[in-house]
Amino acid sequence: MILENLRNSSLSWQKLLVASIADPHELLTTLKLEPFFSAVSWKAIDKFPLRVSRSFVSRMEPGNIHDPLLRQVLPLTDELALQAGYSSDPVDEQAASRVPGLLHKYHGRVLLILTGSCAINCRYCFRREFPYTANNPGQLGWQQAIDYIAADTTIEEVILSGGDPLIMPDKLLAKLSAALNAIPHLTSLRIHTRLPVLLPERITTEFITWFTGSRLQPILVTHINHANEIDQQVTQAMLKLYDAGVTLFNQSVLLRGVNDSADALITLSKKLFSIGIIPYYLHLLDKVSGTAHFEVPDAEAKRLWQQIAHKLPGYLVPKLVREEPGMPAKTVI
Repeated sequence: MILENLRNSSLSWQKLLVASIADPHELLTTLKLEPFFSAVSWKAIDKFPLRVSRSFVSRMEPGNIHDPLLRQVLPLTDELALQAGYSSDPVDEQAASRVPGLLHKYHGRVLLILTGSCAINCRYCFRREFPYTANNPGQLGWQQAIDYIAADTTIEEVILSGGDPLIMPDKLLAKLSAALNAIPHLTSLRIHTRLPVLLPERITTEFITWFTGSRLQPILVTHINHANEIDQQVTQAMLKLYDAGVTLFNQSVLLRGVNDSADALITLSKKLFSIGIIPYYLHLLDKVSGTAHFEVPDAEAKRLWQQIAHKLPGYLVPKLVREEPGMPAKTVI
């Protein structure tokens, strides 16, 4: 009933964000999964809290503990298992930190980590142990990052990331965008976000106006792992961006129990393309501590990729990649 009321309301995206579910008992009760209370790990929640928007929960199948969307957010005891090769910083992002809030890993582009907050805590998140506090200069401290970008004429693109950058208010984002627009060697502004999927209401006229209102080419990369994440509201939000001239890509993570079948990946690519989004990357799991139960071995991943490549046109086949520390680009598998 709560989910239905929210879907039929005119609440702002900020209020919907505040209404997110943080209690696993509430999540499982909403989904009629009370018998599975014992499967939840409170120790895992202490390490990485549960958080998920009610809109995302509304797309889960009641009564199905194996629902692919639920698996992405439900804290399980599997997260407590220690596995060799898994660490708190599997892609060595600390080595790429240049000034607070700015990572410079690849030639021609830098990444600004605007916040550690998100509308969902994905259990496989590779930044679940990222030191956000040490890397956040605060609203008044971004001048150092802007100065760094302005001083390096090889930088052509700035990527806004997090957490989720669209958690931030539009006035702040517009101000940052204007400062970047004034740097002559920049050509594009890219946003990596889950918000259009978690809270489609976030794609407001105000957001579209500042994002498309400068000379910088607007690019938005969604993070969608399963076709069931896309409902009518998500479709409408993405088509607004597409119609406004925003270039749309998607990157997924290949996850055991979520999308590790050719049918799931094929359906996802087709669904993405139907709403104006180009499949971009299919990431192998970043080995952050607590996520080993999501891993799909390389050999299996290659078989899945070959199956979808045989059944889809090339423009619907995402690159199968892994991020490796110190490499000049993503490693294509």
